[in-house]
Amino acid sequence: MKKITCSHDTDVPVEEWSVRPYSKSELARAYAPEIGERSALNRLSRWLHGNVLLYQALLDTGYRSAQQIFTSKQVELIFEYIGKPS
Repeated sequence: MKKITCSHDTDVPVEEWSVRPYSKSELARAYAPEIGERSALNRLSRWLHGNVLLYQALLDTGYRSAQQIFTSKQVELIFEYIGKPS
């Protein structure tokens, strides 16, 4: 995660979520920072399985539920279907 500042407002940092490999726990905590890691992982898993189109697209990239790190392509799909973390 890279922090940048807007040229028009240098006092407000903007987080930019680049498409790169992320661990499942890193991405889960980003989407749900207010809850514990295990709960965040469970929530992310429900989101992935609950979005049939996203889950199929992930499977098409070789995704396995046991993998610990999302590939760049998988992260790109997640961002496309559910948006980037706030």
